[in-house]
Amino acid sequence: MIGQLGNVMVGFIDNVMVGELGASALAAVSLGNGLFFLALSLAIGFSLSITPLVAEADGKHDHQLISSLFKNGIVLCAFIGFSLYVVIKLLQPFLKLLDQPEEVVILANPYIDILAFSIIPLAIFQATKQFSDGLSVTSYAMIAAIIGNVLNVFFNYVLIYGKWGFPKLLLEGAAIGTLIARCSMVLFMALLFYKRQRFKVYITNVFTNILQFITIKKLLKLGFPAALQMLFEFGIFISSIFLSGLLSTEAQAANQIALNIASITFMVAVGLGVTATIRTGNQLGKKDFKALVRIIRSILLLVFLIELIFAIILVILKDYLPTFYIADLNVISIASQLLLVVACFQISDGFQVVLLGTLRGVQDVNIPTLFLFIAYWCIGFPISFYLGKPIRLGAVGVWIGLFVGLSVSSGLLYLRYIYLTKKLLIDNCKAE
Repeated sequence: MIGQLGNVMVGFIDNVMVGELGASALAAVSLGNGLFFLALSLAIGFSLSITPLVAEADGKHDHQLISSLFKNGIVLCAFIGFSLYVVIKLLQPFLKLLDQPEEVVILANPYIDILAFSIIPLAIFQATKQFSDGLSVTSYAMIAAIIGNVLNVFFNYVLIYGKWGFPKLLLEGAAIGTLIARCSMVLFMALLFYKRQRFKVYITNVFTNILQFITIKKLLKLGFPAALQMLFEFGIFISSIFLSGLLSTEAQAANQIALNIASITFMVAVGLGVTATIRTGNQLGKKDFKALVRIIRSILLLVFLIELIFAIILVILKDYLPTFYIADLNVISIASQLLLVVACFQISDGFQVVLLGTLRGVQDVNIPTLFLFIAYWCIGFPISFYLGKPIRLGAVGVWIGLFVGLSVSSGLLYLRYIYLTKKLLIDNCKAE
């Protein structure tokens, strides 16, 4: 969970420190991160294919396959990261066509110029993280995330505000701090893999068999649908940035606050979703489906309890949390209303991410991808678009659409989980 939080805490730090510069600066970071996170969703999605395959191979004690997955996973994610950097740069000029506040677009462009490049080290880090997770070694990514965030705080402080002789770079300073943090995370993971005995068996002769068609095909078979899943889910939340931008700069800044807080609670659930993927993959390799069902029930209970606590905290602190980001009373008022909606969807958000992790662990990705598209883009987004008009509920209406989308997706994924686990148990009984 801490390792997953590291990905969004970098953004949280940027938001809090940039919020001191005003609503326009915070909205600009929101717009820049919106474009970046569309690309990031694809990078994370492709890397997620590594974990269940490594976990299954680990359950079978197939060290040769694990080594192949490591090498080819790194190469694939590095290529995807570079490709996504190019895509971000190609899409960047179109921001001015989305009817966003002009001053926000002007501030966002230099920020995006630097931030876009960080997708490359972040994609490589994700590959190393998912590989390590697949071997049930999740502490390495946690330590890397902590180091990255400490560095991000330091470089943000000295580069945004121009402290200790460093130039005052404002939003560009925040982007540079993020880039340095993400590069450091990759270097730390590489150093750990090189030093730790357990990993040496997988990284010896690292430049041999790095383009194995069969392994890359396996990764893409799982990775492409997983990338679409992340794109559909991240995409609907990112759409809230653009829909709120049509309302006002204040609404867009408030939306960014709610989005950042929601992403923090979401990443805690993602940590349990990764746990579900690892343990499901292990039991799939061992063909112990009774243990698989028992484990997932335990994880679902755990995520329910954690998300319930988050929901209560958000309701109690809805007026206080936005003050960490900004002093603008209009922005704080809108953000506190949005946090009530965030509190309402905590449990459904936690359930859907754990169920997705479970289904990914049994390598079922195509039907869940269709379910997410229906839930988010056929149901959730139209509601956000309709209710998000200024004459209706505005920013709150946008987030009600997100709530409905998450609730429908968790229901559909649960039905799929019940169907598959029953099928696995029946097939296993027949085989015995």
